[in-house]
Amino acid sequence: MPSLCLDAPVTSRLDQSWRSRLEELLAVGMAAGADLVEVFVERNDQLGVLAEQERITSVSPVMGCGAGIRVFKGHCDGFAATNDLGGPALLTALEQALGMLGLCRSIRAGGWQGLAEFQDYGSGKEQWLKGCPAVPDSAERLREATAALERHGRHLQARRASYARDWQEVLVAASDGTFARDLRLHQTTGLTLLAADGDHRATISRRDGRADDPDFLANWPVEDVAVSACQSAGNMLYADVVKAGDYPVVLANRFGGVIFHEACGHLLETTQVERGSTPFADKLGQTIAHPAVTAIDEGLSNNSFGSMAMDDEGMTPQRTVLIQDGVLQRFLSDRAGEMRTGHPRTGSGRRQNHEFAAASRMRNTFIAPGPHKPAELIGSIDHGLYCKQMGGGSVGPTGQFNFAVEEAYWIENGCLREDKPVKGATLIGDAKTVLPGISMCADDNALAAGFCGSVSGSVYVTVGQPHIKVDHMTVGGR
Repeated sequence: MPSLCLDAPVTSRLDQSWRSRLEELLAVGMAAGADLVEVFVERNDQLGVLAEQERITSVSPVMGCGAGIRVFKGHCDGFAATNDLGGPALLTALEQALGMLGLCRSIRAGGWQGLAEFQDYGSGKEQWLKGCPAVPDSAERLREATAALERHGRHLQARRASYARDWQEVLVAASDGTFARDLRLHQTTGLTLLAADGDHRATISRRDGRADDPDFLANWPVEDVAVSACQSAGNMLYADVVKAGDYPVVLANRFGGVIFHEACGHLLETTQVERGSTPFADKLGQTIAHPAVTAIDEGLSNNSFGSMAMDDEGMTPQRTVLIQDGVLQRFLSDRAGEMRTGHPRTGSGRRQNHEFAAASRMRNTFIAPGPHKPAELIGSIDHGLYCKQMGGGSVGPTGQFNFAVEEAYWIENGCLREDKPVKGATLIGDAKTVLPGISMCADDNALAAGFCGSVSGSVYVTVGQPHIKVDHMTVGGR
């Protein structure tokens, strides 16, 4: 039987020196009868730092490496992973993936032609990790943040600031000739405060993130973020609890887009089409939203969390119009999605790390801006709710959702009543009804960094939208 060069050294850099090792591995898989074999190799260096009050309470460095090997045969695939990059371990992982499909190593020679020209998207990014702040620098920055909360806040019971850095080097090789490398850098900051006065409570959070920017933490506007968070906490501390009902709702831009991402975006991924769990599977070319709605997913915006030089299957990203003027145009598709559903790949094959097989996932997903000013949306409502800041929530498999609203205000007679804050609101609905209800979009589109968990793990994404008006939503409250 053919064997790998078991004594070949494992280099610390993922580059062209891996060609012969990967070609031999792929050749073994193809000779076994696979339709396609893919290898994803990864190194990562992560850091998390947490400050509570004035103290650093957690420092969490993590380093790792590994490879995931996926084998396709017909409409089926097998996947195995290893954190050992040596030849024997890679061969064992390949044999495990082959075995899931009833295939085994063969002595016959295959007719595979080898890898194509190496695409190095990581060139010029080698200094990114060295340019990121060291632990003492990041710790000091977080202490500055909690001190700023103390200066600007009132009745504060808890102050937390966090920083996370994730550096990743990836190498993708596949028997269709794909051979590409990239370096990635994601950094996030967070502030959370709890204000309490007697029976009154308010919890406010702020999170920001940026990709491919080693100077992100140094340029983090600590003072501005602290002032904003403390003002929101002051407004919400004594706010009345919202009265439950059915209201027209205006959702603010930036993180307001989380509802579209969670309740609607996932239903436009081919992973849902494969399972038959999306109500939109047979709706291509049909109206599924109000004509005011155009929705886009792309991986191209500079420094956005969901942007990438290539996806985790080695494909360059693109701009994908999902919905145009209310009409469904495309689904997000990865290699397996194209194979099983026929929807063409969109550069959306993503995974958390080498332990997961890639799946169709969102990148930077947003509702496109419209012709209106935010004041026009508010002015069109006699009595409704303005949701300034969204909180967490949950989504069912077919788009049913409920999302907490962290900061909200009443709209009365076309005016935003900032003197009437309300808390305890939960937005309840489903994708099929909320999309037709988005009747107005403002011209102030903005994006926010976030995380998304699904079948291929947690990945970095961007959510976004302009201010939007939803004609009616169920609002849970008192």
